[in-house]
Amino acid sequence: MVLQKLPSSNSSKFQVSEFILMGLPGIHSWQHWLSLPLALLYLSTLGANILILIIICQDRALQQPMFHFLGILSVVDMGLATTIMPKILAIFWFDAKIISLPQCFAQIYAIHCFVGMESGIFLCMAFDRYVAICHPLRYPSIVTNALIFKVTLFMVLRNGLFVIPVPVLAAQRHYCSRNEIDHCLCSNLGVTSLACDDRRPNSICQLVLAWLGMGSDLGLILLSYTLILHSVLQLNSPEAASKALSTCSSHLILILFFYTVIVVISVTHLADTQAALIPVLLNVLHNIIPPALNPIVYALRTKELRTGFQKVFSLNLGKK
Repeated sequence: MVLQKLPSSNSSKFQVSEFILMGLPGIHSWQHWLSLPLALLYLSTLGANILILIIICQDRALQQPMFHFLGILSVVDMGLATTIMPKILAIFWFDAKIISLPQCFAQIYAIHCFVGMESGIFLCMAFDRYVAICHPLRYPSIVTNALIFKVTLFMVLRNGLFVIPVPVLAAQRHYCSRNEIDHCLCSNLGVTSLACDDRRPNSICQLVLAWLGMGSDLGLILLSYTLILHSVLQLNSPEAASKALSTCSSHLILILFFYTVIVVISVTHLADTQAALIPVLLNVLHNIIPPALNPIVYALRTKELRTGFQKVFSLNLGKK
């Protein structure tokens, strides 16, 4: 372990210059066997999301706000998965466990930023569905390309700036003894648990930012779908109501999975469970399964995307 002496007039303190990511706690001896399913998940994430982007760009019928938001979600998903998976696979395949402090804090920032942006895009998609179902006649004048650009820029700036205190506070801690992290990635709570000084400011900061950011997103999403449900129940035609709800079903499935796993991870950390593998594994899976799941769910449940895939695929076959 590399230590650096910190200048101090009263005492000699040492600061570690690197962390060691041990991998999945309790199964270090055979964790490399999990690299194959994780690598397949990562490749499917990249492949499926790139395919979604290609279909949206090439099919003019998909040049609609709902699919523009889906394309933005695909970019965010690939960014989130790429933030963690190369390092995890390097640990499992090449035993490359060492990560410098700046790289670790940068990963903390990137993870929080991408997760926050995913939550924000889910909110944008909920607003899009609310306007489309509750105010269909005003939809073209409200949800314009200019609005999509503005809300996307706002989400990028909001989450890019909003999460800065998390890695900054983590970097302010003194890491003077242990440098081995029982994790595959640099999570804020996992890293600051090694600090020799008080880490409560970090935990409080993360909790407050989570409630202000994703908590407010979730509240507005629930409000949007409450209004949508109220509007749908007033429709006299069962077929129209069924069609309106079907356009929201895939979105709801992904939202429920995304926020449920976040709540479970938070509860397991707060409970300080002895089965450390559970929160660590959930943390890893939450950063890779939604990016792989999102395009698959939308492709299976959205007729326009399936049609677009057939058009693009048939076009490519025709060229050959």
